[in-house]
Amino acid sequence: MSSHTRVLGIEGTAWAASAAVYDAATDEVVIESDAYQPDSGGIHPREAAEHMHDAIPRVVETVLERARERRDAADEPPVDCVAFSRGPGLGPCLRIVGTAARALAQSLDVPLVGVNHMVAHLEIGRHTSGFSSPVCLNASGANAHLLAYRNGRYRVLGETMDTGVGNAIDKFTRHVGWSHPGGPKVEAAAEDGEYVDLPYVVKGMDFSFSGIMSAAKQASDDGIPVEDVCYSLQENVFAMLAEVSERALSLTGSDELVLGGGVGQNARLREMLAEMCDQRGAEFHAPEPRFLRDNAGMIAVLGAKMYDAGDTLAIEASRVDPDFRPDQVPVTWRPQDESDLALGREEGSVRGAEAIVDLEPEAGTVTKRRESKAYRHPELDERLRRERTRIEARLTSLARREGVPTPVLSDVDGREARLEVEYVGREDLRTALSPERVREVAGHLARLHLAGFVHGDPTTRNVRVGRADGGRGRGGTDRASLIDFGLGYHTDHVEDYAMDLHVFDQSLVGTADDPEPLRAALREGYREVGEARVLERLEDVEGRGRYVGGS
Repeated sequence: MSSHTRVLGIEGTAWAASAAVYDAATDEVVIESDAYQPDSGGIHPREAAEHMHDAIPRVVETVLERARERRDAADEPPVDCVAFSRGPGLGPCLRIVGTAARALAQSLDVPLVGVNHMVAHLEIGRHTSGFSSPVCLNASGANAHLLAYRNGRYRVLGETMDTGVGNAIDKFTRHVGWSHPGGPKVEAAAEDGEYVDLPYVVKGMDFSFSGIMSAAKQASDDGIPVEDVCYSLQENVFAMLAEVSERALSLTGSDELVLGGGVGQNARLREMLAEMCDQRGAEFHAPEPRFLRDNAGMIAVLGAKMYDAGDTLAIEASRVDPDFRPDQVPVTWRPQDESDLALGREEGSVRGAEAIVDLEPEAGTVTKRRESKAYRHPELDERLRRERTRIEARLTSLARREGVPTPVLSDVDGREARLEVEYVGREDLRTALSPERVREVAGHLARLHLAGFVHGDPTTRNVRVGRADGGRGRGGTDRASLIDFGLGYHTDHVEDYAMDLHVFDQSLVGTADDPEPLRAALREGYREVGEARVLERLEDVEGRGRYVGGS
């Protein structure tokens, strides 16, 4: 990046009317924000747009005046380009920001840069941490998802299947009569709470908040102290986010995690993520609070990177996009040969997302121990470890009876959360990806679904490729074996089967250089064995458009 680049950033996806100037020479960011505060309930798009209309000119003029003071000559533009949040977000708000950015770029006679709001959350974490290729957890009001860089784009590894984490918490606080914003009030009340059981739902690297929020409302209505409900909400919801983040680190092989989004200001969430990373030997970084909530600073910083890479917009091509997905953004500002996926065969003791796995190919055995997670509440941790060990043992055996290749179990200890199984396959599917292998795995998943249960976490790390004996004997045919059924469950819902496929599909996108042929093979293989209605529902799951703005 040119050391003299100075960028004006404008943010206005939902709540915050914000402007910033970033000076690459000093790495200084000056931010001016005016947040919309509704009288009651959640965000009202018309009111938010009216707020943007009034506030954007004020915040822009404030930071531009600062930039004018620092320019070298009175006749030069105060900034080198104008960057703006192009999406995702609320259409009326985005259009006001887009109009302002276009007008400023024309009046100042400088280039225009359109920034994806969610990618900016990731990039500000990468910028302030100095990490090379981290996984990013975006935890904001209307969003919650995991991103990682792969082959020129940021790939979505996991996401909320219903609502953003902040909005979910706000639904509970509105139910108990608290004013907006609810997150800080839950955090304060939780300090005096004790643990009560609430639902905990993760599906691979995806997660859902609707069940836990309904249960929390009911618990409050039933007379459980609101402090206890708040404490347990945080312990469960944030543990879910920490777990899927660890799963994403395991899948990609990355040892760096950054946090983005307004919910990232919660101290307990940051503490859990830091503990998770410390336990697995990874590094964690949360930007300072002004960069976590919606802000123009992150827009300006990423705008500078894009400008330096020549990634600018013509005025006529600068239309905003309320559904602008982060995986639609060509990442022009990073070297295209970078990859965050560490591959290779694994032997000896391996740390997975949930467990320590001891691989002994010569002996033909694998010992898996679900270790206690320091970030989880002890009661929740013990329950999950024991339940998942029992489920894994039962469904691994049941899948074999349905003709799906799985390891043979030789020992199960539920109390110690330990399993001993047959060593199968010489490598993970992620190191042996091909349309034929993916088609084979899709057929396996279809057989599970026809039998009335799901795998729960069918990623490219939970499929082993090779002979059943691990290659120790003579003869035999290579095959793909499913492992790690700990998140599986019995169900007759088409939605659950579609979600199983969605998890596998996302793992292909996150680990393959060219995922499209593999995604097509997934659908072909499933269609040959399974029911067409599951694939139809998969299209529904993928088309729900969960990317909307707001932190």
